[in-house]
Amino acid sequence: MRYTRQLAIMAVTTGIAAALSAPAHAADARVSILHAVPGATVDVYANGDAILEDFKPGTLTDPLTLPEGSYDLKVTAAGAGPDGAAVIEANDVAVPGGANVTVVAHLSASGTPALTPFVNDTAPTKAGQARITVRHTAAAPAVDVRADGEVAFVNLTNPKEDKADLAAGSVAADVVLAGTDTVAIGPADVDLKEGTNTIVYAWGSAADDNLELAVQTITGLHSAPAGVPSGSGGQASDSSWMSFGIPGAAALLVAGAALALTRRREEVRA
Repeated sequence: MRYTRQLAIMAVTTGIAAALSAPAHAADARVSILHAVPGATVDVYANGDAILEDFKPGTLTDPLTLPEGSYDLKVTAAGAGPDGAAVIEANDVAVPGGANVTVVAHLSASGTPALTPFVNDTAPTKAGQARITVRHTAAAPAVDVRADGEVAFVNLTNPKEDKADLAAGSVAADVVLAGTDTVAIGPADVDLKEGTNTIVYAWGSAADDNLELAVQTITGLHSAPAGVPSGSGGQASDSSWMSFGIPGAAALLVAGAALALTRRREEVRA
């Protein structure tokens, strides 16, 4: 009985180690999708397979785990099916292995639906600092982005981005027409927490007067490892051992060792 239990525990711990070192996980990318096309509920397909259905404007998904590779992405009206007319379509979209990517369905500067993939910066931040990234994905002219009334990002055009690392804290952000004080969006309070990348999207249409902000937060960027970077509102997927990170795996190993020791003592007493 004792040897059977020990073998079972060894199998579990060996399985954890194998999962952590498996090369397939190293090639996976974490992909979030932001629906930033006003007024259209859609379905999203990747290589002909539905990955999102009844997807509403302003919705940002938790990260999906996708293998490295090229993907044909297609957005259709909800319920139209994979062969339905494309609202937006992009072929051979590269998803790099190990990257954290956000794909945005949005309007171009002229108001045409477009798909733009952004690779999210998950490099470590310094102690006490946070990263802010701003992305222009709206049918609008060039803009400046202000923090607490001061211009932080200048002349940002669709579909470009800019970013900076700064002291963690709360800032009042707004978007103005480039070179002016004419407010297009905001102000909105943005909480920049230490060790995060807060990504702010301007989306919608200036002509239709429906410009809005969407916010995504990438966590776990502390200089000392603090977790697996994930998207806003979601934790790393529970479907993979990799989601536990090294601390989680270590905790499981310690728990397994404690269980083995307890059972062995019980057998000795018996």
